[in-house]
Amino acid sequence: MPPRITTALALAASLVVGGAAPVATATAAAAATSAKPNLRACYDGNCKVTITKRVSFRIDPGFGVTKVWVRFNANEVTVKAKGPGLVLGGGFSEGGSTALNGIVFSVDSLSKRKAVLRLTYSG
Repeated sequence: MPPRITTALALAASLVVGGAAPVATATAAAAATSAKPNLRACYDGNCKVTITKRVSFRIDPGFGVTKVWVRFNANEVTVKAKGPGLVLGGGFSEGGSTALNGIVFSVDSLSKRKAVLRLTYSG
């Protein structure tokens, strides 16, 4: 092959390889950002989760409730829990907390798009 064609092919190959890396990195970053929260970690009443929409999760029946629902907006987090013959609920804003059957729900940060919640069993 003449030198000009070889140089052109080498340059084109390096542009294709160099252009693909940022796309793969952006895709990986988007996947990491949109990952689902590990709500199973909250089963024992102790966890820290980031949520981007309303969620529900199961909780150890030893707390007297078996399922928890959490929703939020830019100003408030609302928590509801149900168990056999029992319904509990509470709401709080950033910096506040609520306790349901010994589990303290607090918010580390709150915005229109996400809430970072902390659950702590106070025994």
